[in-house]
Amino acid sequence: MMNTSPGVKPRRLGRWVRPTAVFAILGPGLIAANAGNDSGGIATYSSAGAQFAYKPLFLAVVITLMLIVVQEMAARVGTFGGGGIMALVREQFSLRIGAFAVFCILVANLGLVVSEFAGIGAALELFGVSRYISVPISAVILIGVVVFGSYRWAERIFLTFALAFLAYPFAMILSHPDWSQVVSNAVIPHFVGSKAFLLMAIALVGTTITPYMQLYQAAAVADSGAGPEDYPRVRTDAVGGAIIAGLIFICILIATAATIGGTGPLNSAAQAAKALEPVAGAGAEVLFGIGLLGASALAAAVVPLSTAYGLAEAVGAERSVSRRFSEAPLFLGLFAAQVVIGALVALIPVNLFALLIGMQILNGLITPIILGFLYVLSNRQSVVGDAVSSPMNKAISLLCVLVVSLLAVVVVGVTIGGWFGVV
Repeated sequence: MMNTSPGVKPRRLGRWVRPTAVFAILGPGLIAANAGNDSGGIATYSSAGAQFAYKPLFLAVVITLMLIVVQEMAARVGTFGGGGIMALVREQFSLRIGAFAVFCILVANLGLVVSEFAGIGAALELFGVSRYISVPISAVILIGVVVFGSYRWAERIFLTFALAFLAYPFAMILSHPDWSQVVSNAVIPHFVGSKAFLLMAIALVGTTITPYMQLYQAAAVADSGAGPEDYPRVRTDAVGGAIIAGLIFICILIATAATIGGTGPLNSAAQAAKALEPVAGAGAEVLFGIGLLGASALAAAVVPLSTAYGLAEAVGAERSVSRRFSEAPLFLGLFAAQVVIGALVALIPVNLFALLIGMQILNGLITPIILGFLYVLSNRQSVVGDAVSSPMNKAISLLCVLVVSLLAVVVVGVTIGGWFGVV
């Protein structure tokens, strides 16, 4: 790993390391995008299918396309900008604007860390393990692995656990969905004129296009030492990861809609597991629990790391998972502090599944701000050189930012209107 301090461009990878460099570079996009299919993602996708059946499918397709656009922008900024998003925000914007961006990241990501530990607790409760045991132990393991161990090794272990959710495509097929309804709802909007549907829409955006994914994508690419000549591979990784994440999203939605669609919002992991019954039968809860544990653990590491990257970049401090604590005390200290706080809050006696979905709504409100910064950075020649977006790509990415922003504004308006009895 490399020192990615501001002002120091990552070195180009020599020809003699290129065969192994492929494996070093291919990964950040897959990890970042699929960490988005975390505990909050699984909870939100499942609840959307259970509550509104196939109706959110059009949103799922559009959100997946937006995710591809956004992750490509993050990959391009990390590759050509030579640093993470917050390092570039610090260089390109005023101190006040940079501080505002940092504040938004802190609020969004700390809430998500809480939800990831809630996911770990919910997963292990399926196996009869109390959250008051599983959450503290998980926090200690995560801190030990990242600060004192091999994060890259653990990252792949968590991702392997999360592969249990590849059962959803089979569940989707075996649940025998109404394919005419699937196609109709996927290509034609079937929106529901209710506050519940609107909140679910912004939760779906917030859990799929998540700020920490863009922060991690750009920072991890820069940390890997990828240079402009490596961009084709980096882009393939970013786009491929986003497509896989989107397909899993759609499969979860269809499988849940086909098995328990129309039953109302979900209140527990056990209810969400029913969508896997066509594949696993009586073992559905076990399979769901394994996948939820892996997805939650992966995101419980990625989310605080993305925050630590962002804050360390904002002040120009050393940042890399390959550094010892004495070499990067701020970076690793921030990571550990978030894990501790997230674990403690997740121990508060509330409905874990409701907490997961609530955090996605909060995240959806902050996402447009981070996307705005990303859009500007990816279109500044002083940042990415000649790799600025083409006019068509610029228009598409701007449309993505505007759509997400509009949803966030509408939700805020509906929420405030509800306080005064207007909505």
